[in-house]
Amino acid sequence: MERIGNTLKRVMNASDLTARYENLRNEVMESPGVQQFITDHSNDIDKAVVDKSLGKLYEYVSASHQCEGCPNLEGCINVMKGFEPKLVLTQGFIDLDYIKCPNKLVDDERRNVSNMIDSMYMPKDVMEASLPDVDLEHDTSRIIVVEAAAQFLGELSETGKVPERGLYIYGPFGTGKSFILGALANELANRQIRTVVVYIPEFLREIKQSIQDQTLNEKIDFVKRANVLMLDDFGAESMSAWARDEVLGTILQYRMAEKLPTFFTSNFNFDELEHHLTYTQRGEKEAVKAARIMERIKTISKPVQLKGKNRRNMEG
Repeated sequence: MERIGNTLKRVMNASDLTARYENLRNEVMESPGVQQFITDHSNDIDKAVVDKSLGKLYEYVSASHQCEGCPNLEGCINVMKGFEPKLVLTQGFIDLDYIKCPNKLVDDERRNVSNMIDSMYMPKDVMEASLPDVDLEHDTSRIIVVEAAAQFLGELSETGKVPERGLYIYGPFGTGKSFILGALANELANRQIRTVVVYIPEFLREIKQSIQDQTLNEKIDFVKRANVLMLDDFGAESMSAWARDEVLGTILQYRMAEKLPTFFTSNFNFDELEHHLTYTQRGEKEAVKAARIMERIKTISKPVQLKGKNRRNMEG
């Protein structure tokens, strides 16, 4: 015979379990989301359906909705991080579908935008720039450059096509030319326009090494075929005739023929750049070849000057 104490304990445990079940059920039924779902499907949901679906309903009630209680995507409290449950009715049973939460949608959009930019050797702060971040106070030339960038974006918005000519932004070292380039790349990315941004000195060094690993043509093709190409610090260093004619010349010729916009930053104006390109690393003077490069640059970009003080020194 079962001891009275054991019997009472079993009865009390059963009673406790029933109480917890009722508390759980009450918590679920107090949820506005659950109430609305049951109302919307009143012809198909009765007490029996609710009872056998209580586990799913509790999972729904316990989750964060519209990112309430979640500081960010990393801090998401839901079973599936970045997704929130949605109640669905399936064959007489209440189930859950998981859809992307607002934080997840924002994160995906940010990743999609960043994926629209291929950056080669560019600083992180430059690639995170935005046009509203450009300091326009007390600097007329910066306003002119930003207006030129805005005009490019405006033409894109009006026509739905990328304009054929980019900008050749030139001026002294440290005036923020690269920053504006990065900001423009991000604006284009927000419009789903893929952009390749290249820091020229490092690119040319890598291209030289690519001869050995047989990836030279692949890298040149990747750059020259970009929907929008941005070449940062053009003319920063002396270059060989091969780099000027076979690498940059090939890229610029293709973009001129295909009418693809190209942006440049440089410390040189057009005349200074042509003089710079005239002399190779060996000191050879090749004015005709330099003029040929300049013709391509002028065809695919418009010059705009950025004056001002060296902001890098000011920041230091």
